[in-house]
Amino acid sequence: MSPLLPFQIHGNADHDGGIAGAVAELLTYIEGLSGLGAAELFALILPGVATLDNIHPMLVHFPIAFLSVFFVLDTIGSLAHKPQWRQVASWLLYFGTVSAIFTVITGFIAASEVAHGGNVHDIMERHQQLGLLVLSFALVLTAWRAKTGVLPRGGANNFFLILAALMCGLMILGADLGGLMVYKFGVSVKALPVGEETLKHQHGDTQ
Repeated sequence: MSPLLPFQIHGNADHDGGIAGAVAELLTYIEGLSGLGAAELFALILPGVATLDNIHPMLVHFPIAFLSVFFVLDTIGSLAHKPQWRQVASWLLYFGTVSAIFTVITGFIAASEVAHGGNVHDIMERHQQLGLLVLSFALVLTAWRAKTGVLPRGGANNFFLILAALMCGLMILGADLGGLMVYKFGVSVKALPVGEETLKHQHGDTQ
């Protein structure tokens, strides 16, 4: 492991040099960064991203966050008659749809590149199908909202919110399958053996 990494992770807060020592360590850290190449610098600053076989696991959080908050905010704004809230929700929908496009694309790339056994293949296919359904719902809702230019009302609004609810429900199911592949079957996970020393590792004073 790079000697610069402990400072990056913990800030090396257990030094005894006070503020002067912290400043000296920070300057040493910056000096060490200046001597690294682009690839080494990237791996040091973002070690988790550098080890990814595919960026799908990183991108997937964006549509989940954007579309979920969109649905909640749009629903509350509709019930509370807050058009300003719904306007903000519209932008969250747009951002969520764009991020969903890239997430689905990288997901299909990951499926073709990441090694997985037959016990995972069916789960992965269902995960892909749910991802496509979520994207389809998001595209329809985005086109509806952007084309009309006004917030739906009455029965149209109820139907719009039902579609949004279905989209979020499908997104939850897809995310659950993604978690199942990673946390149960270890898809694309470079796991390390957990030893006794690891189990006893603690941060801070527990007394």
